[in-house]
Amino acid sequence: YMCARMRRGFLYKAAIDMGCNKLALGHHFDDVIETTMMSIFYNGQFKTMVPKIEAENFENIELIRPMINVKEKDIVRWINHSGIQAMNCGCTVVAEKTSSKRREIKELIDHLRKTNPDIDQNIFNAGANVNIEAILGYQSDQGKKHFNELYKERRKQK
Repeated sequence: YMCARMRRGFLYKAAIDMGCNKLALGHHFDDVIETTMMSIFYNGQFKTMVPKIEAENFENIELIRPMINVKEKDIVRWINHSGIQAMNCGCTVVAEKTSSKRREIKELIDHLRKTNPDIDQNIFNAGANVNIEAILGYQSDQGKKHFNELYKERRKQK
């Protein structure tokens, strides 16, 4: 986690220094579903990765994720076929000397896939198939909305 934050900070600074207004990251399909599940299990919120977002701490920079629909296994297969050597950051998480919540989620999804081969796509699709009528509340730029407020608003509309 810390490695990713440090890398991203360096990339933002480099983008600004070069006068860029977009920063493309290599997040892929599997990153999206793992992040979604980590958000639910460890943060108690439904939050996923989106393909394009304004940077929170850097003005006039848009973060884009052009590989969001590409599965990790396809990237690995392409890298192996092309002969490109992937570079690890060398941290203890990558070396598997430290536990990783992302690795735990990846293993859980692998386990669930054995009985539900569509689990990956279902998790991914859940980010776009939210039924506002059937949630306990939500948070937006305008603040939080609780189920009771939503319920009262729906009753007034009838």
